Amino acid sequence: MQNSYSERYAAAGVDVTAGYKAVELIKRHVESTHIPGVLGGLGGFGGMFLPDLAGIKEPVLVSGTDSVGSKLKVAFALGKHDTIGIDCVAMCVNDVICCGAKPLFFLDYIGTHKNIPEKMETLVSGVAEGCRQAGCALIGGEMAEIPSLYQKDEYDIVGFCVALADKQKLIDGSSIRPGDALIGLPSSGVHSNGFALIRQLLGDSPERLGTTLSPLPHSLGEELLIPTRIYVKPVLAMIDALPVMGLCNITGGGFHENIPRMLPDGCAARIIKDSFPRPVIFDLLATAGKIPERDMYNTFNMGLGMVTAMAAKDADKALKALEAAGCPSYVVGEVVKGQGVEIV
Repeated sequence: MQNSYSERYAAAGVDVTAGYKAVELIKRHVESTHIPGVLGGLGGFGGMFLPDLAGIKEPVLVSGTDSVGSKLKVAFALGKHDTIGIDCVAMCVNDVICCGAKPLFFLDYIGTHKNIPEKMETLVSGVAEGCRQAGCALIGGEMAEIPSLYQKDEYDIVGFCVALADKQKLIDGSSIRPGDALIGLPSSGVHSNGFALIRQLLGDSPERLGTTLSPLPHSLGEELLIPTRIYVKPVLAMIDALPVMGLCNITGGGFHENIPRMLPDGCAARIIKDSFPRPVIFDLLATAGKIPERDMYNTFNMGLGMVTAMAAKDADKALKALEAAGCPSYVVGEVVKGQGVEIV
């Protein structure tokens, strides 16, 4: 590795040997995500994956990409980087499963002011944990040391995943009708959306993040860094158990933007707000900013990270399938005639 060292490049702020060390440190984390289909290992110019197409009549690849956004600012302030990678994976895989697709593999990009190998290992360990939770493989990525672009001690992380579905089994919401049930899968907290507003309302200094706001059981920073819940395994279990008509990931834009994305014309969602538990962080945010209820439901997940639609007769079966997969859920409303989302 030392043979590749460039004194002039290091003087410009880029130490290529740090990148080599980081790759060695993350290797075991990457390998822990390997599933059947992974070809090769770290170090190639492209990640390779051989999908198993047995039983799939018309294979469709479904892709997704996303980042963690300004939630990173909370991680920077606290110097805690081991869960941000989970968020990055979640933001991608929770989208692609809305089509009924099974995630196969994931790649990440990390750009940073300075490549500190141990810090990169901690960050990638979170990515690997997210991939294990999603049942997909981390097959490649990129680390870029760009001191002229990123601020000191800061980085950005972006993810990309590919999933596989059978065209005949794609879930697109077209069969949803008034009278169908809506089931909500609980979130783990604020997930990774709305942090521009959250940080404005609650503050993001290390001192502020270290305080405990009643009735939170832990510090504000710990609450905000709870990683985004990954729904892949429970959702796939539900899909195997019954006909699922629609799925939506409650991310930026909250209920009012995301739920209509799965509904056909002429259908609206009626959500009963007291039908599921709401984490106290949302009450703190609403109070701190004097935010109207509609704005809260138009910005945050309010306690539901995903909403799914199926025939009312299948609702109990869906609840049982999700419970068996480790994800307790709730009947949170129904599909009605109209458009948009009604919160009652």
